[in-house]
Amino acid sequence: MVAMRALVMLLVASGATAAAVEKAAAKVTPLQKVLSLLDDMQAKGKKEKHAEEVEFAEYAQFCDSTRKATTKSIDEAKSQIEQLTADIAKAEADAEQLSTEISELDAAVAQAEGELSEATAVREKEHTDYSATHTDLSESIDAIDRAISVLKSREADTPQSLLQVSQMTGLPKEAKATIDSFLAMASDDGIAAPAANAYENQSGGVVGILEGLRHKFQDQLMAVQKAEMNAKANFEMLAQNLKDNILEDKKRSTDKTATKAQRLENAAVAKADLATTESGKAEDEKKLADTLTACHAKSVEFEKNQVVRSEEVNAIEQAMAILQSDEVSGSADKYLPKLIQTAKRGTALVQLRGGESPQESQRRERLTTFLNGRAQALGSHYLALVATHASADPFSKVKKMIKDLIVKLMEQANSEADHKAYCDTELATNKLTRENKQSEVEELSASVDKHVAESAQLTEELALLADGLAELRKEQSEATAIRQEEKATNALTVTDAKAAQVAVERATKVLRDFYEKSAGAALLQEPYTGMQSEHGGIVGFLEVILSDFARLETETSTAEDQAASAYEKFMDETNADVAVKTTESDHKTAKKRDVDAETESLKKELELTQEELDAANAYYDKLKPDCVDNGLSYTDRVRMREEEIQSMKEALNILDQQDLV
Repeated sequence: MVAMRALVMLLVASGATAAAVEKAAAKVTPLQKVLSLLDDMQAKGKKEKHAEEVEFAEYAQFCDSTRKATTKSIDEAKSQIEQLTADIAKAEADAEQLSTEISELDAAVAQAEGELSEATAVREKEHTDYSATHTDLSESIDAIDRAISVLKSREADTPQSLLQVSQMTGLPKEAKATIDSFLAMASDDGIAAPAANAYENQSGGVVGILEGLRHKFQDQLMAVQKAEMNAKANFEMLAQNLKDNILEDKKRSTDKTATKAQRLENAAVAKADLATTESGKAEDEKKLADTLTACHAKSVEFEKNQVVRSEEVNAIEQAMAILQSDEVSGSADKYLPKLIQTAKRGTALVQLRGGESPQESQRRERLTTFLNGRAQALGSHYLALVATHASADPFSKVKKMIKDLIVKLMEQANSEADHKAYCDTELATNKLTRENKQSEVEELSASVDKHVAESAQLTEELALLADGLAELRKEQSEATAIRQEEKATNALTVTDAKAAQVAVERATKVLRDFYEKSAGAALLQEPYTGMQSEHGGIVGFLEVILSDFARLETETSTAEDQAASAYEKFMDETNADVAVKTTESDHKTAKKRDVDAETESLKKELELTQEELDAANAYYDKLKPDCVDNGLSYTDRVRMREEEIQSMKEALNILDQQDLV
């Protein structure tokens, strides 16, 4: 049937005479025409079904790659949204905590400034009181010095000098009584000469009293000066401490204000990123939903079309089987070809005779020359074979051979065309698969490398955090050891200072009691009263030593309080740093765990994708021997085959001209 259809097509395409075409067509029955039509329909249906399968495979690949890419983008957006939400909450919490700390620091600055102001006012009042007391004592000592000098020189203004001394504030009653008695004696103008000795004795006692008063006032002046010095030192220490605290708290407040502004800015940036990420995620989700809907609809349509096409091909096959059965084809062969005529046998009979006419020999030579020339030009073994048979075989046998070869070549052309379509489809699908899988492998490899690098970075950061935590704990341990040693030293110093003060106070009391007792016994005479006036007075020196020990105790206690406060502040700050670093370390540890898990997942996906790529490459290697041109291209083979067929058609024309003759 196929050979008959090809013969009809060949005769029509070759431009044979109308008689030859009618002669060939008369041999084709209606049943054969129907079978030929059904055969064409079956081939077309299979081809369209395969083309639809290839098209849907490409579309399914597009759906799968779009779904993977969009799903991955959505998952990344979810992860980024979680991270941004956490970052925003952390930044706002930090800003709120910093606001509280700034308020506390501002309150501490205000309190310290208030304390400094109060301490300054108290110090100014103390200094004013000291100045008044210092002036009073200095004037008293100066007046006593003048009185003593006048008494010793017996000058006329003695009463005036003693009167000035008598009017001093803080003068003991006994001394005042003695001076008043002396003034009364000196004011009597009628003192007799015998009373001169009594006057001298009385003036000597007054001088002793005045000298005792001078020592007392000098001691008081020294005590006031030392007290002023201690008060001034304590104030300066307190003021310096308060000023340092104010400066430190203001600096910390400024730093925390800047940090708060930075954290609020971080929160604002994260919120903007969050809005952008959420918007992108919503778009990806819509795109994914639309893609899945479209792909599902296309899949349903493809499945329905494939069922219809399969049923159509099956129906055509069943119809052809029925038409080719003995019940149909046998009756058709028996009853339908009524118009088939017996072919002319003139030429065959002539050829079967032992000899040929000169015209036939000339035509045979022409045919042989033509076929040999085309066979050599095209390199066709088919034409060479026909030329060999044309030189000896009868023309009828040669014509049949040529027709059979034309049919064979056309069948080869159809078969190669089908194979070419198959190869083109498979190669295109395979190329698309290889390119997609190669792209996925490269993308997954890059993602794996990125995650591995991120994990290494997190490992390095965790190591740095661990080192930082170890360093902070080491500093805390060292600070604690130093603080304990310092505290013990300060406690011992304060204890020793207190004990020394007690001892100095006892020694001072012993000497003061002795000298007061000695001074009281020498009011009216001038016996030996001790060495208390040497080198400025031993009692005064003891009081200086006592004030030194008191200042040592005060300064040590103040230094201890400052050291304790500084230690607590250092521990609070380092504990805060430890808490921050610990939280950051926990966060990075969790993140590293997630990154490592994602890396393992990506590696498995990469391994599977690499296997798919290897399979696609292996299939390509399998296709190459049959589908990839290594010698003549498909176009060249088609051209050569068409030229072979055309040459055979021309040979048939030569033979047909002989038949007509």
